[in-house]
Amino acid sequence: MSGTTTAAAALRRRAAGAGANRWVVLVVLCVSLLLVAVDATVLHVAVPAVTEDLKPGAIELLWIVDIYPLVCASLLILFGTLGDRVGRRRVLLLGYGLFGLASGLAALAHDPQVLILARALLGVGGAMIMPATLSILRQVFPDRRERALAIGIWSAVAAVGAAVGPLLGGFLLEHFWWGSVFLVNIPLMLVSLPVGRLLLPESKGDGKGPWDVVGALMAAAGLFGVVLGVKRLGGGEAVASLFTLVPLVVGAALLVLFVRRQRRRAYPLVDLKMFARPAFSTSVGCIVLAMLALVGLELIAAQYLQLVLGLSPLETGLRLLPLTFAAMAAGLAGARMLRRFGPRRMVCAGFCLTAVAVVLLTAMGGEDNPALLLSGFVLLGFGLETTLFGAYESMLSEAPQEQAGGAAAIGETSYQLGAGIGIALLGSVMNAAYAPGLAAVPGVPASASSAASHSLGEAYEVAAQLGGSAGVALQHAARNSFVHGLHVTLLVSAALLLLGAVMAVRLPRTMQCEAAAVELPKPREVAESRVSA
Repeated sequence: MSGTTTAAAALRRRAAGAGANRWVVLVVLCVSLLLVAVDATVLHVAVPAVTEDLKPGAIELLWIVDIYPLVCASLLILFGTLGDRVGRRRVLLLGYGLFGLASGLAALAHDPQVLILARALLGVGGAMIMPATLSILRQVFPDRRERALAIGIWSAVAAVGAAVGPLLGGFLLEHFWWGSVFLVNIPLMLVSLPVGRLLLPESKGDGKGPWDVVGALMAAAGLFGVVLGVKRLGGGEAVASLFTLVPLVVGAALLVLFVRRQRRRAYPLVDLKMFARPAFSTSVGCIVLAMLALVGLELIAAQYLQLVLGLSPLETGLRLLPLTFAAMAAGLAGARMLRRFGPRRMVCAGFCLTAVAVVLLTAMGGEDNPALLLSGFVLLGFGLETTLFGAYESMLSEAPQEQAGGAAAIGETSYQLGAGIGIALLGSVMNAAYAPGLAAVPGVPASASSAASHSLGEAYEVAAQLGGSAGVALQHAARNSFVHGLHVTLLVSAALLLLGAVMAVRLPRTMQCEAAAVELPKPREVAESRVSA
């Protein structure tokens, strides 16, 4: 009896320790996410310094900026499902190590090719880290109410990382050389590796059947092609361009073949039956629509603040900070809102609130209106984070625990694809509304008008070259056309957001809080405890 009592007491101590440490685990996971989120945006402000030092060509510069998110988005499913197979903590720790090594290589890069390679390796490390953080979170917080709070904190950290990246990059560039934006990752990774190995629990899926290596490579290659094609469209490339059309077609074909292969396999890499669950498939669709409607707007808003209102990059970052703070507030309040209103009303309300913010911002004109921008950005950040929080939480809770890595990878891939498609779609809408206003500017040659119709930045350059009254007229027309295009883009975005609100009606009305599973000791563990006692 005493041995059995000792075994039970030991089990209770282990359970209590795990419960006490789960919030420490959340801190470790949030630090991981913060590094990946910061690295996605920190390079943006360093591009001029990199260009001056390494002298990359136009194509090389494009790859330096884009290769990180491109590789990361392509490999999320591969590493998410690999974590389900070999252990999520193992994949996460390997991601830490690779991220640190790639950061050192990027900081010391002496030519564009080395920097491109280093950024690609950073993308591989990011793809190993991102789905692992969510899937470990799914395991550590079996109770849905606590998990909702953890996801809220996790998503708030993601919002902080995206905003801190440019500010941190700007601070480092004022005091050090451009490589410091990468070098700062190394000490953080040196701390995260031993702490993660000590504190993070290991978890796997059920391990049935072999890991589908061919399917994983098909998914990676297919996503690479689709994301590359979408990014080229977002950069203004023509749909009929060979380097845009071929990646899109080949990537889409590989993804179709991947889906067919998964349906035929007894032990699929990704269980597509999850999409038959309305809550899961609707959540994924909501994530795509939310990012599709809003990521393109973020880029356009940055152009508006700098090129139309004449703000500096630092002033632009500060103007966008209220959006980040509002997103943080929504993330921290998300668990309480989810319990009170349920996924359906929460996500619907998030979409509608974001649509109201977007429509409110159509009042922006050629003059600065700080109060309007502040209120619009606050509503935008709160509404967007409310939507994404409810969708992510519903998606992760609906997925089986053994498929947590694959589900997290699907959610992150949806986020990346939605962002890429949004930049392409809203960028096209913006260009279509902007260009006609420059077709016939009095006193401006047709060739100059054609060059100015590509973007507002080019219009300013052409106007400066023309000079005189013609230059002033072209600059004035370009600013008015850009504001008109921004209004049209905002209205299209609002329509997409309202479509998302309609889609969210398929989500569950209430938050189903299952009881936390209590793991009983296995007979072998009890026997061993008796012997030790």
